[in-house]
Amino acid sequence: MIYPLVRELAADGIPITVTCRVLSFTPQAFHKWRANPVSGRDWSDAHLVDAAREIHADDPVFGYRFIADELRAEHGIEASENRVARLCSSHGIFSVLARKKGRRPRPGEPVHDDLVRREFRAERPNLGGNHS
Repeated sequence: MIYPLVRELAADGIPITVTCRVLSFTPQAFHKWRANPVSGRDWSDAHLVDAAREIHADDPVFGYRFIADELRAEHGIEASENRVARLCSSHGIFSVLARKKGRRPRPGEPVHDDLVRREFRAERPNLGGNHS
């Protein structure tokens, strides 16, 4: 968020209107943020993450799907699985059984000799339709 920077520069004597113009937003947006620096969505997300951490601490096998179900059942927090997945991912809440995603090992050298003598080369490009 860039608004705290505007507040710091204003404390140093740089006018808010100049800073807002340079950073390409309106002074009204800054004043609106200053009146309410924590949005309702941020506040709601913080409570949801706290509840998710509590659920995950009780049973670390739970992934985001089970956490979403527990939030609904035990804590009365209505949140979609996508939102819970996004917040769990951004805060490092993962199931202990989650598989690591990554590159699979590349195949090595062929185990057997090529007795069929396969040669995969086209004599000419297949331009479609005409198979003569």
